[in-house]
Amino acid sequence: MGEAIRVMFARIADRYDLGNTVLSFGVHWLWKWQLVRLCDPQPHLRWLDCATGTGDIAFLAARATGTPQTIVGIDFCAPMLERARRRAQAKQMPIQFQQADVLQLPFSDNTFDRATIAFGIRNVDDPPKALKEMARVVRPGGIVGILEFGQPSGLIAPLYRWYSRWLLPRIGGWISGDRRAYEYLQHSAWHFPSGSEFLKLMDTSQAFAHSEARPLFGGIAFLYRGIVQ
Repeated sequence: MGEAIRVMFARIADRYDLGNTVLSFGVHWLWKWQLVRLCDPQPHLRWLDCATGTGDIAFLAARATGTPQTIVGIDFCAPMLERARRRAQAKQMPIQFQQADVLQLPFSDNTFDRATIAFGIRNVDDPPKALKEMARVVRPGGIVGILEFGQPSGLIAPLYRWYSRWLLPRIGGWISGDRRAYEYLQHSAWHFPSGSEFLKLMDTSQAFAHSEARPLFGGIAFLYRGIVQ
């Protein structure tokens, strides 16, 4: 599945940022900022953002810490990274962006203080292994933060299910020219473990001394934080 996902993201890279903003009505920026704040940003923290895409979390982490030279963003999709590097140049932020796979990170143990991944963990072949790799490169007591879609409950659930099933693929396809990509993204979001089920995945990785989940917008998305043991 990994290569197919890489090719899919390469196809939509040029319109990916616009698609995220339109489809979420801009709310994805609030969620991403909450992820960064959940990780307790401080100056000079060594911060790794995995599946960084065009660099949203990396730029927010740089803003929150005030030290962009300590931020590293990795992604397995070269066209996404090309956009991230252009954005870094335009913002004059010396963030390091490099191509790498979260399942096999090219860093030594305890290299970073924080590691994050936003809307990317469901796209890897082995999520517990990815979590374990992220924890491996973070020092003991450091934080791994995750932002991912969930399955909302209550009154919001039918409306969101209708929107994500019928409107999201159509609008995403219109923006990007690739409706199949957004059909996959919608399907994967609805079927990926969330809340307490995702915490079980974190436990399976055996990498965290403590983990917690916080629902956003009634469970449309979730924030997760793990303290590396």
